[in-house]
Amino acid sequence: MAREYPASPTVGVGGVVVRGDRALIVRRGHEPRKGEWSLPGGLVELGETLTDAVRRELLEETALTVTVGPIVETFDRIHRDPTGRVRFHFVIIDFLCYADDGEPVAGSDAEAVAWATSEELDAYGVNPHAASVIRKALALAVEENATRRRDDAQRQRGDS
Repeated sequence: MAREYPASPTVGVGGVVVRGDRALIVRRGHEPRKGEWSLPGGLVELGETLTDAVRRELLEETALTVTVGPIVETFDRIHRDPTGRVRFHFVIIDFLCYADDGEPVAGSDAEAVAWATSEELDAYGVNPHAASVIRKALALAVEENATRRRDDAQRQRGDS
């Protein structure tokens, strides 16, 4: 399927990898948006599930093995040419992910990787939409950790 001037939308995935109060960002190595700091991710391959795609993309771009959590956000990215014809149309699903272990390394589609707090995203020049998704994922990770701690405490007390 052609990315440029496609016959139908192209499905992509992204991963907000969280460790503590930081999220992993990558500096894109290819167009579109070469050199921009953003989320790691890419296209879903035929026959691949969304979670398998995000795991594969994160491994390729960052060398990290991740546990995939809930969907953070789903959105369209539509670019039209000067005549109004759809040049690109992506449907992107971003997932909250946790790095199992190891340190990230820039891979196939990334020039560099960095861990950034919510406050540091602007200094990296992360675009406003990606920064919003990252902040949403960081908040979701805090909620998930609080729920996990509460559930663990209830199990230890013998609550149901």
